[in-house]
Amino acid sequence: MRQLIRTSWVAVALWGMITSSAVAEPPERVGPNGFLLWESPREVSEISFEAGDGTPLTLTTFGGKLILLNIWATWCGPCREEMPTLDALQAKLGGTDFEVVALSIDRKGIEVVNEFYQEVGIEHLAPYVDPTGMASANLGAVGIPTTLLLDRQGREIGRLVGEAEWDTPEMINFLAETIETTQEDAP
Repeated sequence: MRQLIRTSWVAVALWGMITSSAVAEPPERVGPNGFLLWESPREVSEISFEAGDGTPLTLTTFGGKLILLNIWATWCGPCREEMPTLDALQAKLGGTDFEVVALSIDRKGIEVVNEFYQEVGIEHLAPYVDPTGMASANLGAVGIPTTLLLDRQGREIGRLVGEAEWDTPEMINFLAETIETTQEDAP
């Protein structure tokens, strides 16, 4: 019971931080599926996670790319439903300028992620895992799935809390335009 109460207080505190931050700086506009786009880029906490082969990674590993960072877990129903659309998005737009980073917070590790990828037929997403769950907390993700859009300098330029269809023409066009726009802004 104490653990439940403690967890509830942590969730309330995180929600307060996010909502107070959102009130201080409202989104500039809303993109497809309710994607909130910030008026100015926000710094992101450094997080650590692992690649499928156990290699330690951070977000700086992907420097120079526009990143769609999706926080998810195999036990999350909405996450499971949106993963094939994230895979299709990576197949369509992934490359030297853009990458979908699907970061699992499964505490059981990469094995359950690999099993899920095989079960569902995920072919284009690399498996990443943070078995500690700290990445989620450090990024202020109050629920999953939560997806952050990071610019080429690793700053958050947008956020979507909840499930989305990532492979719709509207979403693909939105992200393709964002990739093109950020190429012009790249150092």
